[in-house]
Amino acid sequence: MNRRTLFMMLYVFTSVLSIAQTKRPLQLEDLFTIQRVSDPQLSPDGKTVAYVVGVVDKVANRINTDIWLIPTIGGTAKQLTNGPKADRHPRWSPDGKSIAFESNRDGSLQIFVITVATGESKKITSISSEASGAIWSPDGKQLAFYSAVFPEFSDKPYAEADALNKQKQAGRDNSKMNARVMTKLLYRHWDSWVDDKRQHIFVVNADGTNPRNITPGDRDAVPTSSTFSTGDDFSFSPDGKEVAYTATPVPVREESWSTNHDILTVNLSTGERKQITTNAAADVYPQYSPNGKFIAYRAQSRPGFEADRWQLMLYDRMAGTVKSLTPKFDTNVDAFVWSDDNKTLYTSAEEKANTPLWSIGIDGMVKKVYDNANNGDVNISADGKTIVFVHQTMSHPVEIWTAGNNGTNAKQLTKVNDDLFSHIELSEPEYVWFEGANGAKVQMWIVKPPFFDAKKKYPLVYWVHGGPQGAFGNGWSYRWNQQLWAAQGYVIALPNPRGSTGFGQQFTDEISHDWGGKVYTDVMNGVAYMEQQPYVDLAKMAAAGASYGGYMMNWMNGHTDKFKTLVCHDGVYNFQSMYGVTEETWFDEWEHGIPWENPDFEKFSPHKFAQNFKTPTLIIHNELDFRVPVGEGFALFTTLQRKGIPSKLLYFPDEGHWVLKPQNSEMWHNTIFEWLNEYLK
Repeated sequence: MNRRTLFMMLYVFTSVLSIAQTKRPLQLEDLFTIQRVSDPQLSPDGKTVAYVVGVVDKVANRINTDIWLIPTIGGTAKQLTNGPKADRHPRWSPDGKSIAFESNRDGSLQIFVITVATGESKKITSISSEASGAIWSPDGKQLAFYSAVFPEFSDKPYAEADALNKQKQAGRDNSKMNARVMTKLLYRHWDSWVDDKRQHIFVVNADGTNPRNITPGDRDAVPTSSTFSTGDDFSFSPDGKEVAYTATPVPVREESWSTNHDILTVNLSTGERKQITTNAAADVYPQYSPNGKFIAYRAQSRPGFEADRWQLMLYDRMAGTVKSLTPKFDTNVDAFVWSDDNKTLYTSAEEKANTPLWSIGIDGMVKKVYDNANNGDVNISADGKTIVFVHQTMSHPVEIWTAGNNGTNAKQLTKVNDDLFSHIELSEPEYVWFEGANGAKVQMWIVKPPFFDAKKKYPLVYWVHGGPQGAFGNGWSYRWNQQLWAAQGYVIALPNPRGSTGFGQQFTDEISHDWGGKVYTDVMNGVAYMEQQPYVDLAKMAAAGASYGGYMMNWMNGHTDKFKTLVCHDGVYNFQSMYGVTEETWFDEWEHGIPWENPDFEKFSPHKFAQNFKTPTLIIHNELDFRVPVGEGFALFTTLQRKGIPSKLLYFPDEGHWVLKPQNSEMWHNTIFEWLNEYLK
């Protein structure tokens, strides 16, 4: 080796070392610096992608969103809207010259249309109850959107109904008396009071004239639960003569404990409505084939079970027949899009903690198109050759990618956060399996601290996910971010025990009526797996979880003393009180039964084992959490305080099931990290 070659090798080595040394761990402030990419929409000619970028305004305690454009072949991105508030949900006009979007730039959320070439925008709606979710008719002459209105006025002409809605809402807003009267269940949902309103679909001319309610009556025409909503939950037929939509259960008295959503169509000329599904479980997300012959939609088969497998169904409009395209596809079909060949649909679906993209033929042929991490929001070009989708991992937030229709030539299109991440040292998550209850194989992620040293020992923080029918997938999170927790100097373990999705429906089913049974064995076997790792400090282990994960913290408190501390966010504590105050009672009734009918209803309720509690616990609960109401957190805190167990309650009066506002998120993280530091360092 000559001197010149040796010199060049040394130069390259020192340069790489210098770059590595300039990197730093992920910091909390980075979560507020990262720009949040979402909702890619491919233009009709396939040449441009519109998408949304969210930027955190921590001072204002909100996220500002704007619409951007980028060429599909790559290149410089262009900002299309630039306002201090929310511009989102971009949808291309059929001719590709305009984009409809929703914005609150004038105070209330309304529909606007912007001309792509000039950037000039026009306000299309001024409905007093606000407007969301606009889509175009195929001829570009109309837009459909939805709005939450008082149903008693919905049969009246639009102007009269809107005036009455405005008057009634103003009366409520301006009254010094804030009492509410309820006569049926589901009077509040997630983080908001329903106030007897219904989400109806409206159609308006593209110039803003002749708005009209096409789904009047005391029934929602758009799912009110995220469980049954997949995005654009209604669609125009190719000839523009009708709209298909998802209606919530009837009779309305039963909608709190029924999952029986149905697909209806409405004739835009006559107003005649037709129900095309008779399945007693959920049918949602109707989408017409380009030739109008079919309506594809998602469906479950077991009434009352929100985590049943979502199949892709095909309704033949002429014959009136229905068939499943995925009877043996043992996972959940997500939102999908038709190819212009009328023979192929593209979707995403979980598979063992990743979310690949898939093609599904109307002949039932299922093919994996693109794997590798968490993918979704798939678009297909008119010529069927290119797909556009969002792609994320535990090591990088969402960016927009493109690929061939068979997954070849995949490449990152947007690079919104690449510069920031070039300066951050992240750990590549490890993907492992261990043996759970009854010999079942259970998958788990392990995220080590940045600059990990195998010769050292690190504290362990063991997470349990919510749902419980959910999963720790290979994706980025702004609420529970594995990399940020690992950057505090902890090894983070994320198991996918019984109840997790993406591992077959039977595995998902095996948690129902067994919340503290096989799943607890799975969870603790995962702990045992981590205890065998030489880099884990056995004297410094903690556990944390939210929702069902919070429940598991409470169950652990009564059944193990392995952990120095627990973090319980919005966790279920008492099954009896939970049933009486939660809103979607179908969930509790499927998971545990009806209290007065099932003698074992409380078998796995943590409060029954409070005599065994001994582990210091940080509790976080939020006033607007109507899914797991705040009393669950208060009752747990009272129990721990009364028993003299070190405990702290962090209470947010303005958050729901999640902590979303930037300043609240900052306090949430700091409180958790300070608490863990006290017990683990």
